[in-house]
Amino acid sequence: MLIATCNVNGIRAAVRKGMQEWIASASPDVFLLQEVRAPEELVPELVGDHYQIVQQACEIKGRAGVAIAVKNGLDIGRVSIGLGADLPDSDPDADARTVWERPSEPPVDTGRWVEVDIPEYGTTFVSAYLHSGNATDEAKMTAKYSHLDRVTMRLEQLQRNRPAEVPYVLVAGDFNIVHTERDITNWRSNHNRTSGVLDPEIAYVDRWTRDLGYVDVQRSLIGDDQAEYTWWSQRGKAFDNNVGWRIDYHLASPQLAERAQSVRIDRAKSYDQRWSDHAPLLITYDMEKA
Repeated sequence: MLIATCNVNGIRAAVRKGMQEWIASASPDVFLLQEVRAPEELVPELVGDHYQIVQQACEIKGRAGVAIAVKNGLDIGRVSIGLGADLPDSDPDADARTVWERPSEPPVDTGRWVEVDIPEYGTTFVSAYLHSGNATDEAKMTAKYSHLDRVTMRLEQLQRNRPAEVPYVLVAGDFNIVHTERDITNWRSNHNRTSGVLDPEIAYVDRWTRDLGYVDVQRSLIGDDQAEYTWWSQRGKAFDNNVGWRIDYHLASPQLAERAQSVRIDRAKSYDQRWSDHAPLLITYDMEKA
């Protein structure tokens, strides 16, 4: 079972730059997309005829958007659209967590979370696009932390009382958080200065992997080595010089992580061959169909 995730940075632009050719070559069984930034009716054709699409567009036109592309022939079970769909109504902060602190801003939690069960592989797949934030903008960081609180709540729920026919969980996507200094080129100049490299953000990933028991699959496969990156700034020569960040993840339940066999990042050979500012992260799992 080959599972791919990528922030496509606008699917229409990605298709113009070669995304469909990459899909045909890589042929993932499940492809999780983030920052789709397109009307939902356009996405199936842009991904291609070999896939079924489940998605959530953002309420703000041209922003966010997540999708899960499942190869034809695999049966889709339960679908859940949106992060708040299964969170408890009794949460006293629920309303506050769906809006920016600034009243002029619209809701921020749409187009960021979609779930699909594939019983044949016994797995719940989640495509997640977490807020980027801005270290110099307190309101945006407040919104980011509120969103991360909701993510934590959902991750806790997904671990509890798994149905027998779907025992595994895989949450993959653009988390916009660097976990350790081995996941970024310039740790010292960014640590606690730049959003994505702040200790309070990193603490969430610590909680997910330490307290909730999820496994960062790429890290588990490569050990303590400096990671291959999945994102490079568009500024300067970041891509050419491989000045990157690892902010895209496969976060798996322990039983699924044990089945991970290999990982690769499909980094373009040159800047002009990129179809996104992110590179696809692909992991092969040893799974048999039920």
